Amino acid sequence: MLSQLEAILDATTIQDTWMLHQGFMADYGFDRLIYGYTRFRTAHSFGDPQDLLVLSNHKPEYLDEFVHNGMYFHAPMVRWAMENNGACSWSWMEQLARQNGLTDNEMRVVAFNLKMGVTAGYSISFRSDSSRAKGAIALTAKQGVSQAEVDEMWKEHGREISVLNNVVHLKLVTLPHTGDRPALTKRQREALEWVGEGKTTQEIAQIMGLTPATVEKHLRLARDVLDVETTAQAVLKASFNNQIFIIEG
Repeated sequence: MLSQLEAILDATTIQDTWMLHQGFMADYGFDRLIYGYTRFRTAHSFGDPQDLLVLSNHKPEYLDEFVHNGMYFHAPMVRWAMENNGACSWSWMEQLARQNGLTDNEMRVVAFNLKMGVTAGYSISFRSDSSRAKGAIALTAKQGVSQAEVDEMWKEHGREISVLNNVVHLKLVTLPHTGDRPALTKRQREALEWVGEGKTTQEIAQIMGLTPATVEKHLRLARDVLDVETTAQAVLKASFNNQIFIIEG
């Protein structure tokens, strides 16, 4: 396990971290994963879908319906993750279904998962110090494996699986990500960084060797990319997503 943790700590991109984690979880019998994280959660929303960090190795036909068409918003285990921290067996969902404790929309998600072979697994909800931020991961067992078998395996390895997932989560939220939006250019990042340092447009122009009009252009384009109205909002959003003050290379 120490070698797995070291590999995660040494990863420098979201893609590398995620590829490593897929391999680690496959060793425990979880061959399909969905990770989601938002910094813009409200009582009735996870924020703009373009700002979500969603990672998965499920098949496209599953992701098209579950993620892109928003079915996840009605998933029982997503509901559990939003209200709790820690790990939960999917037997919780089965128990609720038997007690008529699921809504019609949640039952449609259960039926869809059954059709797609997503029937046994665990969900982990990560603790956050912010009411606006939340992350969780769904670990789906290989097809043909029962929930009872997964629960037995979890008794032996659940603690290490939880630790690995929490470390991966903490790693992912420190790495730059853009969601479904284009990445900021180097000049846009630099202009936002100097705004964050409290510099005026005139001062930024002098520092960057540009005209004030060109600096304003970079800031306007950065606001467009981040879909915000003010430069202050752009600095805040870029900071949330680790898109400024990046160490090159």
